[in-house]
Amino acid sequence: MAKYLVIVESPAKVKTIKKFLGKNYEVMASNGHVRDLPKSQMGIDIEHDFEPKYITIRGKGEILAKLRKEVKKAEKIYLATDPDREGEAISWHLCHALKLEDQEVRRISFNEITQKAVRTALKEPREIDMNLVNAQQTRRILDRMVGYEISPLLWAKVKRGLSAGRVQSVALRIICDREDEIGAFIPEEYWTLDAELSVPGEKKPLLAKFYGDEDGKITVRSKDEAEKIRETLEKETFRVTEVKKGERTKKAPLPFTTSTLQQEASKTLNFPLAKTMRIAQQLYEGVDIKGQGTVGLITYLRTDSVRISEEADSQAREYISASYGENYVAEQVAAAKSDVRIQDAHEAIRPSDIRRTPVLVKESLSRDQFRLYQLIWKRFTASRMSQAVYETTNIRIQAGRYRFGVSASRIRFEGFLSVYAGEEDEKEENNVLLKSIDRQTELALKQVDAKQHFTQPPAHYTEASLVKTLEELGIGRPSTYSPTITTILGRRYIVKEAKNLYVTELGEVVNQIMKESFPSVVDEHFTANMESLLDSVEEGTVSWKAVVRNFFPDLEAAVKAAQKDLEKIKIEDEVSDVVCDLCGRNMVVKYGPHGKFLACPGFPDCRNTKPYLEKIGVPCPKCQKDLVLRKTKKGRRYFGCEDNPECDFMSWSQPVADKCPKCGGYMVIKGNKIVCADAQCGYVTEQKAEE
Repeated sequence: MAKYLVIVESPAKVKTIKKFLGKNYEVMASNGHVRDLPKSQMGIDIEHDFEPKYITIRGKGEILAKLRKEVKKAEKIYLATDPDREGEAISWHLCHALKLEDQEVRRISFNEITQKAVRTALKEPREIDMNLVNAQQTRRILDRMVGYEISPLLWAKVKRGLSAGRVQSVALRIICDREDEIGAFIPEEYWTLDAELSVPGEKKPLLAKFYGDEDGKITVRSKDEAEKIRETLEKETFRVTEVKKGERTKKAPLPFTTSTLQQEASKTLNFPLAKTMRIAQQLYEGVDIKGQGTVGLITYLRTDSVRISEEADSQAREYISASYGENYVAEQVAAAKSDVRIQDAHEAIRPSDIRRTPVLVKESLSRDQFRLYQLIWKRFTASRMSQAVYETTNIRIQAGRYRFGVSASRIRFEGFLSVYAGEEDEKEENNVLLKSIDRQTELALKQVDAKQHFTQPPAHYTEASLVKTLEELGIGRPSTYSPTITTILGRRYIVKEAKNLYVTELGEVVNQIMKESFPSVVDEHFTANMESLLDSVEEGTVSWKAVVRNFFPDLEAAVKAAQKDLEKIKIEDEVSDVVCDLCGRNMVVKYGPHGKFLACPGFPDCRNTKPYLEKIGVPCPKCQKDLVLRKTKKGRRYFGCEDNPECDFMSWSQPVADKCPKCGGYMVIKGNKIVCADAQCGYVTEQKAEE
């Protein structure tokens, strides 16, 4: 009979860990959290110093009953939940739920599910780290306070089951701010000039880029300016004034953290964040490998550290030396930029054994598991390899008073690029270096190619770039990025088209209310400061109750002020001029999960609804009928003709009634300016106050 009980979080780990331990060990899973704050109320006793009221999660009674049976039989109990704040909190909740306070309970944690890691952890049991538990508990309580205090106000103002969150509301604001930037962006015209030149003794022409004149760099702003320069150049002699040969190096990448894995998997594999985390969890917990049984292929997937254990580093160097050659092994590994926010509790994400190459395990993995494992394996291997070396040539060319330049590079030594090349590495120039060119070489002009361009607005956020921004601002933690973005997508505050994230009408409304009534909650600096306070709780330098005591009064005051403002605003349904087809009443404007819609005021007797098409008082530039505010299937706003699909006019920016005085085309609002919709025209004027 088993003497020792090991409790893990996930049932998938049971099989993997059982294989490493003898008959004396019973391994069981808690299936994640077993206790939480109740859903029906806030669950925090504010009058008694913010004591949380925990209850057993619905559906976990049966699991706890089975665990209690095994607890009675066991001599020793090992709590082996995940090695992070949340895992520590689950161990603490298990202690209370199973009434283990008086029994010999040992907490063990391991960064990878391998026989050596598990057996080593069993030899080094410890007490539950209450600082980690309190840091997690504080996060949960702060999130609950924000959600349960603010969400009812959103419900009251917007009339449907909306929600706010400490991190999700900041993420929404960041996306909304970027949309405002894009909406206000006015493109500026510029031209590039490329000279195609013949080199004596060379068949291939040389393509030189226009730089400026003897006084410095010139930005060519118009076609006339470009034509004048081209005409002058056609009469000039092109002569090489400088040939500079050199060398540059590119450092190997750091191994993956949670956020960099999410970003890279999104960019290269097109994986949504939630999918990356799900598959990484499978690789960590264990996969059946032919001839080896169930094996944990990677280390723990929630980390913001790039540290690697000495043992793994040594094994990687041996592997690289044997497989690629001694000169491919890094002399010293690149260090991460110091960041006070990094929690260095466990290693970066890496393969549990570098010798288990992607090719060896391919047959045992699904396509997506293989692709993600290969990405992690290649990145870790590359991080222990020597830097890439490029041979570079920079040529400066004079044509009268004007100056041109040519840059060329080629790889002299691949280093880490033989294993792992990111998007940027693949774009590297690899031009043929012209050996026959030297100073004073005369070049014959074949032609000058002038091209028109327009400056581009900031890019829409993708899941990957939003994670990068949240991390840079210190908002959230590795484990929160995926659920945060999943939540605001699920609430339909934002939508995803291709890879881009767009704000819906509903998202704009919620963000506006949050900015007006709860500016501190959606302030990125405030949220980042709260994260550093949680780190201080984890380190034991700040009391968790002190954080909550300081946070709640400000939140309560903001809620009370918002409630007063809401009481002043009597929210009545806006009556439209659209008549209900079923009962003849004038339909009213309502808010739903997807934004505004028309509903019959006779509900529930009449349940008729229609899409709401809000006229903007501007005629369609194509057919002169009314323009209306429309939405794509996913909820993104645009302006289109009421006669759609007969008239296909559409614009992402809001058109105005006035015609462009320069070209006669239609104009649109961009921030506080009105601009011609035709970028070639380029007409811009200030927006009048009444508009």
